[in-house]
Amino acid sequence: MPVAKVIELISEGATLEEAVSNAAAKATKTLRKVTAVNVKNIKALVENGKVVRYRVNTKVTFVLED
Repeated sequence: MPVAKVIELISEGATLEEAVSNAAAKATKTLRKVTAVNVKNIKALVENGKVVRYRVNTKVTFVLED
């Protein structure tokens, strides 16, 4: 039976989709068998009354090798 591990990452992007994609891309550079990215929290960064970037806290799941 496979065993998985979960780590938390914080990532930013110009859109929510970009922020989540950045987290997944960074995780897969150093981890193998990444199976999911779960968005835990979303924050919009505001400057001069406008949203300029999004920050997401994510939980990344990957399967441990035997």
